[in-house]
Amino acid sequence: MFNLTRKSMQWGDETLTLETGKVARQADGSVIATLGETSVMANVTFAKQAKEGQDFFPLTVHYQEKYYAAGKVPGGFFKREARPTEKETLTARLIDRPIRPLFVPGFKNEVLVMCTVLSHDLANDPDIVAMIAASAALTLSGAPFMGPIAGCRVGFVGGDYVLNPDVDDMQNLRANPEQRLDLVVAGTRDAVMMVESEAYELTEAEMLGAVKFAHEQLKPVCDLIIDLAEDAAKEPFDFQPPDYSALYDRVKSLGEEQMRAAFAIRDKQERTSAISAARTAVKEQLSEDELANPNLGSAFKKLESSILRGDIIKGGARIDGRDRTTVRPIESEVGFLPRTHGSALFTRGETQALCVTTLGTGEDEQIIDALHGNFRSNFLLHYNFPPYSVGEAGRVGPPGRREIGHGKLAWRALQAVLPPATDFPYTIRLVSEITESNGSSSMATICGSSLSMMDAGVPLKSPVAGVAMGLILEDDGQYAVLTDILGDEDHLGDMDFKVAGTDQGITSLQMDIKVAGITPEIMEQALAQARDGRMHILGEMAKALTEAGDFSVHAPRIETMTIPTDKIREVIGSGGKVIREIVEVSGAKVDINDDGVIKIASPNGEAIQKAYDMIHSIVAEPEEGKVYKGKVVKLVDFGAFVNFFGKRDGLVHVSQIAEKRLNHPSDALSEGQEVWVKLLGFDDRGKVRLSMKVVDQETGQERTKEQEEAAG
Repeated sequence: MFNLTRKSMQWGDETLTLETGKVARQADGSVIATLGETSVMANVTFAKQAKEGQDFFPLTVHYQEKYYAAGKVPGGFFKREARPTEKETLTARLIDRPIRPLFVPGFKNEVLVMCTVLSHDLANDPDIVAMIAASAALTLSGAPFMGPIAGCRVGFVGGDYVLNPDVDDMQNLRANPEQRLDLVVAGTRDAVMMVESEAYELTEAEMLGAVKFAHEQLKPVCDLIIDLAEDAAKEPFDFQPPDYSALYDRVKSLGEEQMRAAFAIRDKQERTSAISAARTAVKEQLSEDELANPNLGSAFKKLESSILRGDIIKGGARIDGRDRTTVRPIESEVGFLPRTHGSALFTRGETQALCVTTLGTGEDEQIIDALHGNFRSNFLLHYNFPPYSVGEAGRVGPPGRREIGHGKLAWRALQAVLPPATDFPYTIRLVSEITESNGSSSMATICGSSLSMMDAGVPLKSPVAGVAMGLILEDDGQYAVLTDILGDEDHLGDMDFKVAGTDQGITSLQMDIKVAGITPEIMEQALAQARDGRMHILGEMAKALTEAGDFSVHAPRIETMTIPTDKIREVIGSGGKVIREIVEVSGAKVDINDDGVIKIASPNGEAIQKAYDMIHSIVAEPEEGKVYKGKVVKLVDFGAFVNFFGKRDGLVHVSQIAEKRLNHPSDALSEGQEVWVKLLGFDDRGKVRLSMKVVDQETGQERTKEQEEAAG
């Protein structure tokens, strides 16, 4: 009934298995990839003809984590997997980016790739497994895909690279100081196609070494996919790349001169308008058949690309007049908004980010319901890219894949320099509003967010800056690496290579390639050039701020204290009664974790001190031999009960009230009277023994022997 094909190999410490022919047999390609006990099913389908008039490649990648894979029931009211989580969105992008450039140019048929996590062993991250499964399914499907690709994750511990480290080791690098890198690399057997990473200030040599290590480790996986395809692949789809050379020649003859003049304009808005006008002028001279040709858009793009790329390769100036290594002019301003906890306006050329920091308490931490377990995050970064930032009128909706991806890139770049939660017990939320964009708004977000946090008083280890690099790579091997690329250079170039870090090293690296990979030599030059650009940007940022400023008066102050875990119940009280009383009386927020760490937050220092004193009085133990001020709460025949330490009462025996003999405690005391007492100790039953007569009731000072003898 089934035509099952299975291939396996030893990969690091685990066995990698690819299987096809048993499940989802009506899909064009279906593979279940298993690493350890983590299994992901990838299914590929593609339309056998393009939609009429289609002028782009409609590739869609979905990645979904099924909670049953880890033996969990989804959280929430509906108990069903719903909208994609951030992890699912980022993983879908991770798969899309390396496979998209490998489809044969001109292929515009709709392609759907669906990856479903079927089993998770809580050790091997399913994102890498999904990437391998998707590549294998595409290779088997017969689609015009010039793969296969493979991917792997690399860690860096003690100077050694580690292949596919456990999920727990990579979940939070800040909590695991030995692990300095979380790097994902995807590529073909011949070249690297995609890089995504977060790091703890690695040098350029260490980062390049990690990429090379990853590429060597993924080559055997490419071989395994080819081995599977030799036994199970479908016949290649009969697709011939469209020949639109005649149309291109026609467009070029009609519009090259006007297009060159348009690209010579330095201002982005004017240049965009001029390019649009040049296109319109060409279209007015084309026949109806030429206008109806679905490759007309490709012809225009080819003409624009040849103009922009040709001038740069020949050593000419870029379209805004810069050379290959110059960064656009930078202006940085902090304290831009009066009521926020921290803010910065970062402008680089025609790209601008307004970054705002808000400091919160433990109540503001984000609870993340992940497949491998729930955890909390106290560092949040949200990136917004409204249509007006590029001068357009468009639909505004919830964050898209691009916004989530750019925000996560900035998050990765900044997490390495955050102070430990034990030293800075705040939840940090950053929001980046992109108000202008012409290339590298994610790098502007990193720069602006770094300044914004310092403006809010966050003691960063070092400021962080980022720069986007581009590449022009010609068929004859000539190439040019460009620093701080424009939007047009990104759109018409061959690489988007983003590097962020401090003056000590790299904290994040992201690379996407539009051609069939680049050489290590090109990557090495890009890293070196990016470091020069980063150092320049850090210098410009330093003109605005170099270290953490003063706390905003509007930000909460947080003090921490640690109590014994067996005292937590006393502070919370039955049904939370005690802690509610502390919050109501003091006016401060109080958070307690299971380790006995208490965070007290309020903009008012007096409220924090009041809450601290109330908690201290509950959990602290009185010290023998120490003098306390108390209040008489009850008189009995044999003495007085005095409340002297929080809610703790002790007995002052009638013989310890005064030097002279008393018939009854009421001869010297009355209920509600404030007195000074010394803690003499505890009796055999743990009862407190206090004394008044050894303390001067006027000064609160313990009496000396001479004073006692004089009184006697």
